[in-house]
This record gives sequence, structure tokens and C-alpha cells, in this order.
Amino acid sequence: MVFDKFDELGSARAVARYLRRHPLPLPTRPLRGAAPHALVWQPASSSRVLAILHNPAYAGAYAYGQTTTDPTGRRPDHPHSGRVQRPLEHWPVCLHQRYPAYLSWERYVRNQARLADNQNRYQADRHGVPRQGQALLQGLAVCGRCGRRMQLRYSGPAGQYPAYRRGETHPAFPAPQHCQEVRAMALDQAVEQHLLHALAPDQLALALAALEQLEREAETLHQQGPLRIERARCEAERAARQYHAVEPENRLVARSLESQWEAKLRALEALEQDQHRRSTPSMRALGDDERRALLALGQDLPTVWRAPTTTPADRKQILRLVIASVVIDAKRERGRVWYRIVWQTGATEEHWLTRNVSSLDEHPDVETLQQRIGALSQAHKMDAEIAMLLNEEGFRTARGHPFTASNVWRLRKHWALSSSKETSTGPHPLRWADGTYSIAGAATTIGVTLGTVYQWVREGRLQGYQAAKGMPWKLALSEGDILDLQQYVQRVRRIKRSTMEVA
Repeated sequence: MVFDKFDELGSARAVARYLRRHPLPLPTRPLRGAAPHALVWQPASSSRVLAILHNPAYAGAYAYGQTTTDPTGRRPDHPHSGRVQRPLEHWPVCLHQRYPAYLSWERYVRNQARLADNQNRYQADRHGVPRQGQALLQGLAVCGRCGRRMQLRYSGPAGQYPAYRRGETHPAFPAPQHCQEVRAMALDQAVEQHLLHALAPDQLALALAALEQLEREAETLHQQGPLRIERARCEAERAARQYHAVEPENRLVARSLESQWEAKLRALEALEQDQHRRSTPSMRALGDDERRALLALGQDLPTVWRAPTTTPADRKQILRLVIASVVIDAKRERGRVWYRIVWQTGATEEHWLTRNVSSLDEHPDVETLQQRIGALSQAHKMDAEIAMLLNEEGFRTARGHPFTASNVWRLRKHWALSSSKETSTGPHPLRWADGTYSIAGAATTIGVTLGTVYQWVREGRLQGYQAAKGMPWKLALSEGDILDLQQYVQRVRRIKRSTMEVA
């Protein structure tokens, strides 16, 4: 079970947590006191699991010289200091097929390589085991400029803002320039979407595999019960034989052996009760309702991925089963991050991510944004309306926020773009800068009062518009329109004079 769980969980610490959770103790033989040393079953720990995984005897091999002494690591008054592990290929003695094997030698070698890779040493190209940090690409992010694994850096009051960085100076760049640094949150979300999209066609198969694994694990745990009961029964029978073999005159020894016998019997009874409880249908097999619920949940992978019970380490473990590495280059193009996903199958795909920047000069769409704001201003759009249209079209500020009227106003001032808002501290001009007439200009040109022009606008005789409520009117008048209106005014005035003379 230890070896199978290591293949499944990937780390000795995870195996130890699993064994403690169920609980399943591990054997140890404390080398203290006179020999022979008794076998003791104790709660699982990472060191005990590592001792099993590192021991070549479980692969059927006798080995000698797995460690050696490094003189440079010796410390005064510490006779056992300076001891280091030798690489497997440098063991002086390694004889195969000397013991009954729990696993093959090839599997043992793979386990040693995986244990070495679990060490968090990016300089040695080891990505380490998934940890509880928020950075999804921990150990998988590779610098697209120097080709080395990127480290993690957390910032913020509570360390809630992770970033991937190539912290060491590379010979290709002049000191003290570093390769690059990329904020992790947006990149992680993008890779997460690619992962869920890739797994979407196989959700049913994944749900069935998870259901089968749960049932297989329940059966495996159930099989451990009889083995533990058999061991406890053997220990109780041995204690009974020791008690019956003592001479009656040795009362002190007899009382000691009797208490040991009773302790073994109580341990045996507790194991039998636990096994009886596990043998009930509710403890051994999943019901029909539970199976249907698990299948439905397994077919909704995004819900499982974002569930509160799914830890960051679980997400990273799932990601590593599908993705081998993610190559990142944030300096290939202004304001964008280029990244290449390398899948476990060997396939690759490249994508671009628009990142948040600190200044307008680094904005990836600064030219397009300037042209769009200029076009909307020429179309007589107000700043608030321009901001709304930019947000609908997918534009964002340099820091990734939606546009507001104040943002648009600052950008127009920065680019010296004219506004559709006509303002004046004095009387309005006869004609505006775009060639349209004001109310006063139309009244003066046609020869009527301001009230007449306003009435014509309400009646639809004059066509005009306001950029916003409360803004000045802009009237589009051609030479022909002005002539027709002047003739209309003269005709109306003649009719009025004739009517007055007759009266």
C-alpha cells in the first residue's frame, strides 16, 4: 500500500498523511537496549515512509555503501557529521534478486528519481512537490528568455500577490538586469481555462475513473483490517503462551505478563470492532444515490476545481498530470505576455495575454485606443458616453480597470483631442468650429428672434442637436436653407402687414 499510494499521491508526506488519516501504523524497530530489538507499530511519519521508499531491500536488492563521509562537511565534536548520500550508480555493492521483492528494480529507480525531483531546487531543474501557495504554475513556469525554471515571489500585506521571476542575473544580460518578472494571477487564470477546456471532453471518463478509484480504495482499506487483526491475534497468543509458561512462584513476572496479555486482548478487541463497523454496507460500498451524485459532480469539472474543499496543492497536482511546463516571455511585445503550454503528451500551443501595466506608454493598444477616442470625439460623443462605448468594446485602462469619464478626459488632454462640449464664458458665437450655427447665429443670419428659432427647432423646421442635455444647440444650415427661411419670413411679414391694413 505504501508504494501504491506513493505512485498515486507523489510525495512521502502525502502518503504519511493518508496513513495517519485512516489510521494505519507503520512498523519500526528501535535500536535501543539489548538485542533482539522488538518490532513496534507506530503512527506513520514522513521519515518512516521515506525509509521504506529508499530501502533497496523492498526491490529485492542487497546494497552497501549508500552513504559516504565528506571531509569538508565534518564538524568538530560531531563524529557522525559530514555524511552524504551517494548516487545510486555509485554504490560500491548492489546485488539484485537477493530478497523477495515488493516491487521491481525499475520501479524503485523511478521512485528515487521522483523523490529527488520533489526537492525544491530550481537551479537543478527540480520543480518540487505541489505546495499550498496560490501560484498555480509553481515549479512549471520556465523563463522564455534564459530557459531556466522561474522562482516565486509573494508580495502584499498577507503575501496574496504571487509573481514568477527569474531572479538570477543571466550572462546574456548586463548586470544587474534580470530576465523578467510576471504577475501570476492573470496568467494562472488563463492557464486554468486552457486546462478545463482540454479536460471537458473527458469529464465522463474522469468521473467514472474517480468512482472506480474510490471503490478500489475502500476495498483496499477493508482488506487491511483482517491483516491487522491477524497480527494482533498472533501477538495476543504469544503473550498468552508467555504467561502460561511462567512458574507460579514468580508472581511478579506473572502479574507483568498478565497485564501485557490483557493489553494485547484489548487491542485485538478494538480492531475487531473497527473491522465490524467497516464491514457494514454504509462503510464499504457507495450507495446508488452517492454514485449518481459523484458522477454528476465529476461531469462538472469547473465546480470541482473551484470548490472550497479543493486545495491549491490539489489543483497543482491535477495540473501536473496534464501540463509538463509553461514557457513565459513578458518582454517579447509591449504590454503582452507570450506563453507556450507544453502538454504531457508533447503537444504545444502558444497564446498571448494582455497584462496590466503601470503607465500609458506600455499599454499594448495605445495607438488603437487613441484613434478610437478621437473618432468618438469627432462623432460628438461626450466623455461618459465614450467611456461606456470603450468598455463595451473590450478596452481597458493600463491597470486593467474599466474606463470612466475622468479617464477619457485625461487621455484627450494628453493627446490634445478636441471635445464635443462647446463652452464659452460670453455669448455664443454665430457659428461653431465645426461649421454649424448656434441659436443666436441662426437668428441673426435669418433675421428672426431667438424664440422663433427655438420654436422652429421644436417644430422640426430646423434640424439640430445637443451633445448632452443643457449643452448649446448646433444647427446645420446650408445656403439654400437660409434663403428659403428668409423668403418664408418675408412672406409671413407681408401677410401680417396686409392683414393689419385691412383691419
